Amino acid sequence: MNQSLVKKIAVLGASAFLACGVMSAQAAGKITAKLGDVDDEIIIPTHNWSSQIVMSNVVGQLFEKMGYQVEYTPTDSQSVYESVRIGDVHLEMEVWEGSFATSFNAAMDKGGIIDAGAHDAITREEWWYPAYVADLCPGLPDYKALEKCYELFVTPDTAPNARYLDGPVEWLHDTKRIEALGMHFTTINAGAGATLWAELESAAKRKAPIVLFNWSPNFTDAVYGGAFIEFPEFDPACKTDASWGVNPDMTNDCGSPAGGYLKKVAWDGMPRKWPAAYKVLSRINFTTFMVGTMSKLVDTDGMEYDEAAARWIADNEAVWSEWLYASQ
Repeated sequence: MNQSLVKKIAVLGASAFLACGVMSAQAAGKITAKLGDVDDEIIIPTHNWSSQIVMSNVVGQLFEKMGYQVEYTPTDSQSVYESVRIGDVHLEMEVWEGSFATSFNAAMDKGGIIDAGAHDAITREEWWYPAYVADLCPGLPDYKALEKCYELFVTPDTAPNARYLDGPVEWLHDTKRIEALGMHFTTINAGAGATLWAELESAAKRKAPIVLFNWSPNFTDAVYGGAFIEFPEFDPACKTDASWGVNPDMTNDCGSPAGGYLKKVAWDGMPRKWPAAYKVLSRINFTTFMVGTMSKLVDTDGMEYDEAAARWIADNEAVWSEWLYASQ
């Protein structure tokens, strides 16, 4: 056998071996490239609402499929951007424009943090009521109609004002709107996102009037129907210029942005330290339906966060396979 033929056979054999190796790795649901410091843990922060915790676990479990080690750590949802910036945690999966744009932008201005792209999911964060409340308060969702029937929402801890149930204090929501719009409401803060849903479930069973902070995408879209309160349309000038809007003497006389972004961010050292993981992170893209499903698995179906993440991964292999395999 001449040397030319031997070389051809060797090349063909090597190519076949490599092809089989790649196919068998993909068939086993594994990633062939484990790039970067795979022995160092990628630290993923978790907060106090279900979709963020489940989504973080989904991403962590996908990174583990790639051969990385992952650690989850509870982190304040406002200070997390500073934590990402200095590398104490390494990414954030849910940057909601309405609640976190200020903290996110401040960290971006300092440097050390990367905007890793937006999800397809479009967000809204606002006062909200379940569908049955519309029958109790004609004219909803207009905020003026809500004000006219405020007495329906009075509770012992807010009397003579009505109660608006807001999220945790750390979410730093607008506290001036009520005064700016002359509404007879008092804000009561829930201790955690789960408290909102417990209060909502209790009220819904009794068909009791309730208005509370909510967001979309969320499991409530399918379970309770309902609608967001329509305040005067948001404009950046609403936050800075008292002369703008319906109240010439105060800022904050408007609603929240109606079509906000949902972003991902990463520590700027991540592309160097874990290049394959960062490439996957940049490809990850959750839709409105996906985010709502993650919430539902916990808040309605009663799963633990890691269990819900594993279920989502099992049910959506065609989705996440594109993120992982396309990165190679």
